[in-house]
Amino acid sequence: MALTDYIGINFHCSAELTEILIAEMDQLGAESMMETEQGLEVYLPESEFDENQLNAILERYGTENISYEVTRVATRNWNEEWEKNYDPIRVEDKCLVRASFHSPAPDIPYEIIINPRMSFGTGHHATTYLMLSIQLELDHQGKRVLDAGCGTAILAIMAEKRGALEVIAYDNNSWTIENAPENLELNSCSRTSIMEGTIDTLNLSGKFDIILANINKNVLLEEMSSYVSYLMKPGVLILSGFYEQDAQELRHLAASLGLIFREKAVKNDWAALVFDCK
Repeated sequence: MALTDYIGINFHCSAELTEILIAEMDQLGAESMMETEQGLEVYLPESEFDENQLNAILERYGTENISYEVTRVATRNWNEEWEKNYDPIRVEDKCLVRASFHSPAPDIPYEIIINPRMSFGTGHHATTYLMLSIQLELDHQGKRVLDAGCGTAILAIMAEKRGALEVIAYDNNSWTIENAPENLELNSCSRTSIMEGTIDTLNLSGKFDIILANINKNVLLEEMSSYVSYLMKPGVLILSGFYEQDAQELRHLAASLGLIFREKAVKNDWAALVFDCK
């Protein structure tokens, strides 16, 4: 296996800017990205790194809103580095999220294998953890589920493992089209399909019993009415990707759309909300 010199960039920014940086870094040639509690961790080959291009991107979004550190990573076997640094996650002792190189845990009811090369949604971020925790308590059996902004498709995989009859997962990032199907295969998922686009461009057919949306506050506010239009009655909408301080604004909009608040979950200042559509 060829060994490559890499540049690591550790961004400190808001959840909204993290979403933007994911798309921008993908265009710059990033080979690995992971959402962190502080923002985003990115790795790309040193030959692809151009700090002038990076600064031009940051200036577009306001350098006062983003800080970063750049490190040079010595030549090494990159897969071995992932094995050292990508730890499995246990969710409520009911679900293990691991990579293929980790040992299985037969005592855990649900196991999700995520290839960490493009690791948006590995359970390490609080919002993914919250979504999985809620899914573990929600009846998916025989349900039709939509995973909005699916990333690695981790939530879609959980939905199928929990008994969903059909799962549609979509994202507007091109890396999803490559990474998510790989994760579906790793988890032997046959009832989940991946689409590229947004809820307003995909022309989805029919309605869904459960809609999962772990994105960011601005996108959730913009798209919530579309989610409601695709929800069955009764149906359940689960939202995350925002700070607890933003929950009230989302609850207010949800109420205006006829949704009934069920519960809120919080982890490390991040929040998730569950609504019923009746």
